[in-house]
Amino acid sequence: MALDHAILVSLLERPGSGYELARRFERSIGYFWTATHQQIYRVLRRMEAEGLLDVREVAQQGRPDKREYSVAAPGRAALSRWLHEPIEPESLRHELAVKIRGAAFDEPAALAGEVERHRRVHAERLAHYLAGQERDFTGPGAPPPDPGRELQHVVLRGGIAYERMTLDWLDDVLATLHRLAGGLPPS
Repeated sequence: MALDHAILVSLLERPGSGYELARRFERSIGYFWTATHQQIYRVLRRMEAEGLLDVREVAQQGRPDKREYSVAAPGRAALSRWLHEPIEPESLRHELAVKIRGAAFDEPAALAGEVERHRRVHAERLAHYLAGQERDFTGPGAPPPDPGRELQHVVLRGGIAYERMTLDWLDDVLATLHRLAGGLPPS
């Protein structure tokens, strides 16, 4: 997937400025596809030049005008072509998993601190996802469902399931590391 496709999806969900788009990447899309502000602005300029995006100047009081991007017909067609292309199932490249295997040739317990750090990060991400689900989809103030929102929610549910699975795995890794540190035989 190119950053272009993530930008097209985000702008179809809601047009916005480069700054607003970068904020969306920090808050939601960025958990599934990351990009720096500089990358986003560079790709926006290129996509505008290619005719994939429409841009309108929006006057602001007390600040410079902003450029608001939306998807032009050629951009929608490009996204449609991409949506119909097959993709390869993602392979799992996981540096931590390689370190865990490599710990057999060092001190397994020495890796526990790094695994605990990863566990904290995934627990925080899960909490963030659950709060977003409550706020945007399941809580009393959530807007009514529509097809776009239902698809956003199913992606979020996938993120929640992934984080829960990762936390279960990290708990298993920690238990194994602690058992090995205590000199107990592998189970």
